[in-house]
Parts: sequence; C-alpha cells; structure tokens
Amino acid sequence: MMRSIHDIDLKDLIQNKTYFPSPEAWENQVLYFLLVDRFSNDNKEASTPAYASHADYENALRYENTCKEWEEYGDKWNGGTLLGIKRRIPYLKKLGITAIWISPVFKQVAFEETYHGYGIQNFLAIDPHFGAPNDMVELIQEAHNNNMYVILDIVLNHTGNVFRYEEEAPKYNGNELPVKAFNDRDGQAVISPDNIDIDGIWPDGGVWPLELMALSAFFHKGQIVNWDSFPEYIEGDFFSLKKVRTGSGDYDDFQPSDALQILIDCYKYWIAFADVDGFRLDTVKHLGTGTVQHFVREIHEFAKTIGKNNFYIIGEITGGFEFAIDTLKKTGIDAALGINKIPEKLESVAKGYLDPIEFFRLFKNSELLGEEEHKWYKDNVVTMFDDHDMVIQNGQKARFCADKQTSQLLLNALFLNLMSPGIPCIYYGTEQGFDGRGEGDKYVREAMFGGKFGAFRTSGVHFFRDENPIYTELSRMIDFRQDNLTIRQGRVYQREISYNKHDFELPHKLGKERHTGAIVWSRILSDSEIVLAINCDLEHDIEIDAIIDGTLHNTGSEFECVYCSEIAMEGTFVEVVDIEGKAALHLTIPRHGCVAYCKKKLV
Repeated sequence: MMRSIHDIDLKDLIQNKTYFPSPEAWENQVLYFLLVDRFSNDNKEASTPAYASHADYENALRYENTCKEWEEYGDKWNGGTLLGIKRRIPYLKKLGITAIWISPVFKQVAFEETYHGYGIQNFLAIDPHFGAPNDMVELIQEAHNNNMYVILDIVLNHTGNVFRYEEEAPKYNGNELPVKAFNDRDGQAVISPDNIDIDGIWPDGGVWPLELMALSAFFHKGQIVNWDSFPEYIEGDFFSLKKVRTGSGDYDDFQPSDALQILIDCYKYWIAFADVDGFRLDTVKHLGTGTVQHFVREIHEFAKTIGKNNFYIIGEITGGFEFAIDTLKKTGIDAALGINKIPEKLESVAKGYLDPIEFFRLFKNSELLGEEEHKWYKDNVVTMFDDHDMVIQNGQKARFCADKQTSQLLLNALFLNLMSPGIPCIYYGTEQGFDGRGEGDKYVREAMFGGKFGAFRTSGVHFFRDENPIYTELSRMIDFRQDNLTIRQGRVYQREISYNKHDFELPHKLGKERHTGAIVWSRILSDSEIVLAINCDLEHDIEIDAIIDGTLHNTGSEFECVYCSEIAMEGTFVEVVDIEGKAALHLTIPRHGCVAYCKKKLV
C-alpha cells in the first residue's frame, strides 16, 4: 500500500491503458446516489428474504432488544461494500439508471464509525469496510460493461478527526489554536508531527499520504460556529472533521498550498487507477472559489489527457441561486447540486404544499441567465428530492414517503423530476418507497440489503424488489425520458389550464389547504412539443383543458397519449381545439397520476 504521494507514478499508470470515454451530454443521464455502507453487501448467499410489508413492517420494533439494536446500528457500519454494488448492477440497469454516484470510499479514521465516508484518514486507500482497491476497479468495469458511468463523491475541504487540540473541541475565534498531537488508531493524541514513527503508526494512525501529517497542512482554528460568516466558514473545522489549508487568495490570484496539490494528485490517481467518470465535490462553499477553480482545472486537464473529455464535476453548492451561478462561472464546475431549494420545492409542489408557479419559476431567472435560461439548467443543475442529509430540513429528517397523507404522490414527484430541466438524480431506496423519519441523518440512511438497520424499521430482509409497483413505474418513466430528446433537452413552459373551458390561468395553491388540482407543463425542442401533467388529487381523476403552442399545432391535429400512469390510456388520442383563440388540449389525468402527450406522427 502507498504511504507517500511520491509513490504515485501517473505516467506509468496510464501508459497503454484505454479509458472509458465520457458521455457527450450529461443531461442525457439519469443518476442514482447511494451510500456504500447502506446499499448492498457482497454476500452471494440467497438466504436473506425479500421484504413483505404485511409480515415484516417494523419487525425490529416488536421487541425491546431488537428495537435497541436497530437504533444503535443506525450509527454504525452496516456492511455494504463495493462488490455489493457490483452485484446489483442488473437491478440498477433494469431500473434505467445510467450513472451511479457513490459516497466516499476512502479509508476512515479507525476509532470512529464514519460509515458515510466523509471522515477520511487515508486518501490513497479504500476503507477495508468497503473492500479493496481492485474491488472499485471491478465495480467500475462492470458499470462500463453495462454502459453506465460512475461518479465518485470526494472530499477536499477536510480530513477525518486526525488530530486533537490542547483544548477539548474548541470553537473558532479566528486564531490558530494549539494542537496536542495527531491521533493514533485508538483516538489517542500521541503522534507528534515532529517525531513520527512511520512504521509504528501505519496504517491506522495519523493521516495519509505522509506529507499531510504536518500542522501546516491544516488551519487548526477550531469548529465553525457561524456557518455564514467569512472567513470562518472557509477556515473552520466541520465539527470534529479537520479543515485542510488549501491555499490563499481569491480565484484571480490564488496560490495553492502543498496540501491541495497532494490531494489533487491523490484524486488524479483514482481516476487513472479505477477509470472514474466524474466527481461530486463536497462542501464547495467552504473551499473558496480559488481552491475550487484550481482543483477543477487540474482535474479536467488531466482527464482530457486520458480521453475523458467531459469528466463531470458536480459541486455541492449551498448559499442561493445567485451564489451558485457565480461559483460555476468562476470555478469551472460543471454542475451544481442542491441550489435554490430545488429539493424542497420539487417535493412540496408534487405534494400540493407549494404554489406550482414557485417551482417553474426556478427555470425563469432571465435577469441572471438571459432568455435561454433553460439551456443553463439542462446540464448545469442536478435535481433530486430525497438525499442523505437533507440540509434544508432542520433537526427532523424525513424522506418523501414519511408523509403518509401524500406518499401516493411519490411517482408524481419522480415524474416532475425526470420531465423538468436538469440532470435527474434518484436517491437509493426512493424507488422502493422508503419512509425514514427521525431526529438525525441516520433515519434517511436505511440499509437496502437486509442488515440490522433496514428500511421500514426492519432487520433481516432486503429491498431489491423489481416487482415493486414504484420500481416498475419509475423504470417506465425513465425509459420514456430516455426515448425523447425533447424531454432531455427541450425548453420548459408551465401551461395555463381551465376547468370550465373559459377561465385559463396558471394553477395556484389557495390558502392553507393542499393544492389538489392539475399541473401542466410543456417541453419544446425545435418543432416538437410534449405536454406533461400531474394530478395532485388523491381520490379523483381530473379533466382540464390546457393551453399549448398555437404556432406549432393546427386545430384538428391529434396528440397521442405516449405515457400514462394508467397504462390503458396510452395510445389514445385528443384533438387540438380552439378555445377563444387559443390552441388547447382536453386532458384526463388519473388520480395521483401523470400523463404525457405528443403530436401524432404522420404515417
């Protein structure tokens, strides 16, 4: 195993090696985000039964000891592995997934159960809980054999809890604070940076590569208190995770640190070694634009040298829409994740808790983006709702289906996500209707494979059920999206609707009550228009007239139902009619369902 950054020989590694090429357009992909520890293990035995709701629901809560065990395992390693993901490639391919985004896989500090992967102790090693380096190679090769890409979640901002201060858990005050020592494998601060017994502390003590084991590699200014105060959010620690000193200066005069160059070389190594297709870069706001710009340029240029001309870097960018646009422009990041409260708005609109206009307004920020703002959204924004930390939810964390009143609208939310601009991403377990809720992130990080901390408060059952109606319908939706370029790359327009053939308006949420009407929008590419609609009513079908583009369609021409959550409606036709000088379609939308219509093709 490598200990020093000088153990890497990139030229030798890439010599005579053929790499999997990047996709031409990432907006044509459908992403699937999973936590390695919670997704699948590599147990080849078929002894774990599939979940059966009538018999297994909340089976872990039936007895005091199993209830306690279930709660405890939410904070522990559960056993998911890289080879476990490889084992489930057929499950993901059948669903329609084209790119897998996996949580960080590098070696964690030995004395803490940072199963999520964000507490890295060695940037040149795979954590043994997840497997071995060659396991990652096998996983990515299997994905490529199935025409799927792999995006690796990476951390540049911080390491794990690799040293201790003289003061216990000090808070940020702007000053460098005294450090006691680096931690050994048991979390004891006994490794002096001035006198390192390399063989004695290897592999679980200190931080690796060896060149990072210097106080100059870190800010050591204590934990962030005010998360929006500059420079505190740039220099402070993420709780016990230690902030790396990545450089100085703004993006136009940035000087990278030695630590940053070391980490860049580590990540170049993993691209070259494992044939990774993209990165999801954690905590972009806390890195600063200079650091991000330098990192992105270095990674993009290296990727081009091995034939990955569109290596995608997705940044976790919090701080608002304007900040996200500015960050992407200055840094060269390819796409933003989590901006403008997209997850919250997408979920709330699908459930009827938010005015639909508020969601579609996301794609109409013309003051910032110009008249063709849809082109920016289509490949610069990753859209999703459920995720692993749900930062927009303070304290109480909850998946979409935790709200039992509106859980039947899950497929509408997925439809809205897949059929609106952006690169859609699905969080693992959503396709099985996971309903985690609780005071902490662990409750939305259930195990899929039958571990001690299973979904629906279970243990001992797995959830890879391709016969689940949510899974099968989502697969049909993804197929429909992938078959239609207009959906993937077209402009978007919310449509006015009428319930009485006279009064047309964009639907509004009225008062405190949940919106229970229809929401209609179009995707237009050149002369092609696809009309899409969802019904927020849980009990009744809805009939409405919806305005379409009158410059593209003549009265009397026909639109075909090309997708519907009620399959029997597919293949039926409606005519374009003139209502008070406007071209319109009369649509029937099934209860808590969705439809898509496009112009009938002439034979």
